[in-house]
Amino acid sequence: MNDQPILPPRRTRFIDIADGVIRGGRKLGLMDPARLEKDFLMEEAVQATGLDDFGDRWFERPLEVLLDSVKREAQLNAAGEFSAMKMFHHVLRDRLYTQMWFGRHPEILARPLKNPVVIVGPMRSGTTRLHRLLAADQRFAHLRSFETISPVPRPEFEQVLAGEAEDFRPKLAARILKVARLANPRTLSIHPTGAYEPEEELGLVAASMYGMKWEAQWNVPSYAEWCHEESAIPAYRHMANLLRLIGWSQQESSLRPWILKTPQHMLDLPALLEVFPDARLIFTHRDPKQVVGSAASLAWNQTIIYSDHNDPAQTGRDWLGKTATMIARMRAARDAIPRERMIDVQYEDMETDWRGTMERVYRFLDLEMEPAVAGMEDYLDRSARLKRHPHRYSLAEFGLREDEVNERFADYTETFGIPVGAPTAAARTRLAK
Repeated sequence: MNDQPILPPRRTRFIDIADGVIRGGRKLGLMDPARLEKDFLMEEAVQATGLDDFGDRWFERPLEVLLDSVKREAQLNAAGEFSAMKMFHHVLRDRLYTQMWFGRHPEILARPLKNPVVIVGPMRSGTTRLHRLLAADQRFAHLRSFETISPVPRPEFEQVLAGEAEDFRPKLAARILKVARLANPRTLSIHPTGAYEPEEELGLVAASMYGMKWEAQWNVPSYAEWCHEESAIPAYRHMANLLRLIGWSQQESSLRPWILKTPQHMLDLPALLEVFPDARLIFTHRDPKQVVGSAASLAWNQTIIYSDHNDPAQTGRDWLGKTATMIARMRAARDAIPRERMIDVQYEDMETDWRGTMERVYRFLDLEMEPAVAGMEDYLDRSARLKRHPHRYSLAEFGLREDEVNERFADYTETFGIPVGAPTAAARTRLAK
C-alpha cells in the first residue's frame, strides 16, 4: 500500500516556459503590461473593429465585478494576465460583431427558438454524454465546439455563405484546442472534444461576462458571490440571441429544436425558463462524491495554468460548496416546473444501459428513437477514440473526505434515488463524464 500523500497534478512545463517568456518580454520592453481595466478593454475592442455598439450594456456591471475580483483575488501569473487580456478582447470584439450582424440582418432576431431540450445537471454528472447522444439525432439542432469558442462570424462571413470563402473559425478552434492540450495534456481525458464535436453553450452565457466559466479558471470568489445574487435574465437573453445568430450562420432550420446543456443552468433555472418558457428539461444525477471530486479536478487543472498560488484543499472546499449551491438552487427552482415538462436520468443507468435509458428519454420527448440510433453509436465509437486516457481524480487529493460529502448530500441522494457506490479509490478512474 502506498503511504505517500495524494497530490493533484502539477502544471506542464509549457506553461512555465510561456510565463517566463512573457515576464522577460515585459522586462525588455518588448511586451506591454496587462491592463485589466474596463474602459481600456472596451476601447481596444472598438479600435480593433471600427464598431461601437456593444448591445445591452448590462454586461458592463459583471465585467467590472469580475475585473475587480481578478485583480484582488486571482493572483494571476504573467501567462494568466496575458490570457485574460486575450479572453476579454475576444468576448468584447464578438459583442460588437454580434450587433453588426443584427443590424445587417434584422431577420436573425425574428428566428424562433421553439421547444428546446435542456439538459440540467451538476458538473461532471454525465451531461456531455447525454448531450452528444441527442445531438447525434438530426431532428435536433446543436452547437459545435468551434461555435462556442467563436460564436460570432466575422464581417466577411457572407462570402462563406455564398461559397466564395471558407469559415476560418474551425481552424482557429483547432489551434486553440491544440494550445490547450499543450498547456494541459489532461484536457482530452477530462473533456474530450474536437472542433466539430457538439458542445455546450457556456461560452454564450460568458459572452455577457457572467457565469461559471470564469470561476472554473480563476479564483474569483467575490465575483461568484455577486453572480449568485444577480438575476441572469439579461445574460440568458443575449445567449438566446447568439443561438439565433448561430442558427442563421449554420443555415439551420428554425423548426428543429435546440439541444442545450451547461451546468450554469443549475444555478439559473428561473432565468432559463423566463427566456425559454417552453423548454423541456432533462435532469441528470450522479453520486456526489464523483461530482465533487471530478469538478475539483477540472477546476484545478484550469487554475494551475493561470496562477502560481493554488491550494488544492481550497479548491476542494470551493467546489464542494459550489456543488451544494447548484443542487440547492436547482431543487428550489424545479418545484415550480410542471412534472410533465421534466425527466430525471441517473448517471449509473447511462453507464449500465445507455440504450434503455435513452429510450426512456425519447418516450419523454414523444419521439421514436430508432432513426437516431446509428448516429448515437457512431458518437460512442468516436468518443472512445477521442478519450485516449481515463480521467483520474480523488477527493483526498483535494482535502475532502468521502463521509463528509455523503453527509452533505444525503437528502439529495435519498430524494432522487441516486446510487451511492463503493468508496472512491485513491486515483478513481471514470470512463465517461
